[in-house]
Amino acid sequence: MTAPVYLVDASIYIFQAHFSPHQQVWSRRSEDRSAFTGFARFLLRFLQTTKPEKLALAFDESLFTGFRHQLYADYKSNRVLPDENLALQLSACARLCGVLGLAAYGSHHYEADDIIGTLSTCVAREQNAPVVIVTRDKDLSQLLQRDEDYLWDFTGGLRRYRQDIFQQYGIWPEQFPCFLGLTGDSIDCIPGVPGIGPVAARHLLQHFNDLDGLFPQLDAVPALGFRGARRCRDLLALHQEQALLSRKLATIVSCDDASERFVVADSDALRAGSIDGSAFAALLDEMALADGDVQRLQTMLHALLKKQAA
Repeated sequence: MTAPVYLVDASIYIFQAHFSPHQQVWSRRSEDRSAFTGFARFLLRFLQTTKPEKLALAFDESLFTGFRHQLYADYKSNRVLPDENLALQLSACARLCGVLGLAAYGSHHYEADDIIGTLSTCVAREQNAPVVIVTRDKDLSQLLQRDEDYLWDFTGGLRRYRQDIFQQYGIWPEQFPCFLGLTGDSIDCIPGVPGIGPVAARHLLQHFNDLDGLFPQLDAVPALGFRGARRCRDLLALHQEQALLSRKLATIVSCDDASERFVVADSDALRAGSIDGSAFAALLDEMALADGDVQRLQTMLHALLKKQAA
């Protein structure tokens, strides 16, 4: 087994820094730079810790333009587009990846989850490296198809394999889309089936495995004996179409559209390149970071370069 391939859910760490009350950073022009600086610190720490051979970062750029919005207009309708300052920082974060020699991808049609799903499929097809998905988002667990793959919440220091997901949620990773098809997901405005919660959904999936096995056998649901089983049968019959739509919204897809830049021929496209120190300094200057913040980031970069050279 070769070194792991790291697939990083970049946006979740950018927004973690942006909304954290403990990481507020201001530029020399009194502009908020918390998202960019926090992400830069995260990425430099991550690279120093892992020294990855292959890595890709996925960015969310499809809010209100992605294919899921075409399927369901209310999908993520509780979100707002970034303001001008945050949009500038998001662009700078993507540029930072290039400066550090890393592959970074976004799409106006697919979400970061789909980018990671597509790349994960590519790596798994080669059958010679584990996939490490760097994220805080449990929804990406549906991509853990092999025992050697795992989710890694880098900032939280938590690794979760397939068995860990089952022990925590009572369902296997590949059942997550069906689980959310039943329960819905208020964070992403996925409706699910009104009145069916996590406990009932677990009972149903443990017995029927997926929605394709469940709906043809609705009359068998009351016999399962869990609390509210008879009512569940009626709710499922009433909201079958909505459950199937919700499953589709929750399913991470693997894209085969060659016009999308993240659809790569093989994992060699994710091989880490060299760091451009001059471009790094220029980007920090362009973001007008305060001298102390520049010095801290430069110190982290020099430590990374020293470790890479060792």
